[in-house]
Amino acid sequence: MTERSELTSRKATVLRTIVEAYVATGEPVGSEAIAERAGLGVSSATIRNEMAALEEQGYLSHPHTSAGRIPTDAGYRHYVDALPAPTRLKDAQRRQVATHFAEVILDLEEVLKGSVHLLSRLTQYAGLAMPPGASDEHLVRLEVIDMGPTLLVLVVGQHGRVDKQIIDRPEHIDAQALATAERRLDAVRGTTYLDAQATLLGIAATEPPGVHDVLLIAADVLRMATQGQRAGHVVVGGVANLTDETQAWRRDTLRRLFETLEHEEEMVQVLHDVASADDVRVTIGEEHPTTGEWGASIVAAPFKAGDDTVGTIGVVGPTRMDYLSAMAAVSAVAKRLSDAATEAEE
Repeated sequence: MTERSELTSRKATVLRTIVEAYVATGEPVGSEAIAERAGLGVSSATIRNEMAALEEQGYLSHPHTSAGRIPTDAGYRHYVDALPAPTRLKDAQRRQVATHFAEVILDLEEVLKGSVHLLSRLTQYAGLAMPPGASDEHLVRLEVIDMGPTLLVLVVGQHGRVDKQIIDRPEHIDAQALATAERRLDAVRGTTYLDAQATLLGIAATEPPGVHDVLLIAADVLRMATQGQRAGHVVVGGVANLTDETQAWRRDTLRRLFETLEHEEEMVQVLHDVASADDVRVTIGEEHPTTGEWGASIVAAPFKAGDDTVGTIGVVGPTRMDYLSAMAAVSAVAKRLSDAATEAEE
C-alpha cells in the first residue's frame, strides 16, 4: 500500500459515492453503480482506474467474491472528515427529542436511560451514555427520610446525579435521633461526596448511638456512590438493534462486542478513550484497539453542566454506519442533555 495523499476531487467523489452506496446496501459497489450515482460524466473504465488507485492508497478493499469495492476504516475516516457539521434532524426526529426532554425529571441517570433508548430509535444503533462520576461532585441534597419501618437515604449531586438507598430501620433510631441527624447533615451539603463521607464519620464519633448510626448509614450510601459500578458505569440501550445489522459483522466480532458491553469497566475505559472534550467525535474500527476488535464505530459527544463536562452520550454500530445521521442525532441529544444538566445544577 502506498502512502496516502490528498485526494483529487474526482477520487473524493468516487470514495464518497462508494461509502454512501455501501452504507445503504451492504453490498460491494461497482463502477457502473458509481457512474449512475456520482454524475461525474466519465466512463466506467475511468472510474475503475480511480477505484484501483483508491484501493492502492488504502481507502478501499476488494472482496475476492466481487468486482466491487468496499470502504476500509481509512476510507470511512476520509468520508467522515469531509462531512459538513452535523445537520438538523428531520422534523419527526426533532419532535421525538423535544418530547423526551420536555419531561421534568430530577434524576439525570433516569434521563440518560431514556436518552440512550431515544438515540437507538433515532439511529437504529445501540445507544451508550456515561453518567457523571460522584467522587468530585458536590452535594445539593442529603436526607435520611423516615418511612416507618424503613429509612430512605436520598443523595442529589450538583449535576443531577441521584443515589437512593432504602434500609430497614433499627429499633433504637427514633424520631428525635432522626431530627438531630438531619441537623448534622446540613454541615456537609455543598461539599463533595468524598469530603462529606469523611466529615460524617468524624461527626458520628461524637454522637449518641441513634444519631451515630443514622450518620453512618448516610456515610455508607456516599461510600457506595463513589465505589464500584455506581462510581463509573455505562448506560446502554437498544442493543437489539445491533443484531439487525448482522450482515455488517462477523459473528465472532459481534460476540466480542456483546461481551464488552456486559463488562462495564471495559466499556467505561473505551468511552473515556474515545470521548471528546468539546464536540462530536467519531472513532472508526481500528483507530482504537477495542473498536478494531469489534469492527465497529462509535459516535460520541460530551454533555455539560455550564462549562463543565459531566458525561458522554453516543452510539455504537458497524463501520458501515450512516455517519452523518448518527452525528446529527448524537449532537442534538447531547445539547439537550447539557441543557438538562445545567438546569439541574442551577
